[in-house]
Amino acid sequence: MPTTHRATPDACSLLDTDHKNVKKLFTAYDELAHSRAASAPDRKRELAMQICTELQVHTRLEEEIFYPALREAIKETDLLDEAEVEHASAKDLIAQLQDATEIDEKFDAKVKVLGEYIDHHVKEERNEIFVKARAARGLDLVAMRQQLAQRKEELMAEMEVMA
Repeated sequence: MPTTHRATPDACSLLDTDHKNVKKLFTAYDELAHSRAASAPDRKRELAMQICTELQVHTRLEEEIFYPALREAIKETDLLDEAEVEHASAKDLIAQLQDATEIDEKFDAKVKVLGEYIDHHVKEERNEIFVKARAARGLDLVAMRQQLAQRKEELMAEMEVMA
């Protein structure tokens, strides 16, 4: 079974840490989904917006840095094409969540479907894309981690200003 853990932290491990962090947010949202507490709608919106922010930053990292470098390093790029299509679907749901005025059953359903999209996407990245990236010659994933971390910091700062 492929693994994303290595002794030396690399671009794949940074991206996978993002995956794990957003999974925790989806789990927290799911635990609130059927809550009748008065604070539940506000907390659900807060969690959903946090999920959206994390995913927006993550997809930008992949699309700006990781995928272009990988496209140059590997021959099979169909997985990357699929990943970008998955990103487009996720972006559509993210926009719907951000534009929502009510926290209702449809909102919960959109968060759930977004989580399912992300679970599928993460499995493909862990089991196929990261494996190919780590096997690619001439792709310095350790140096790329630095680049991703710096860009992530910039994007998170931009998102905070916009919030």
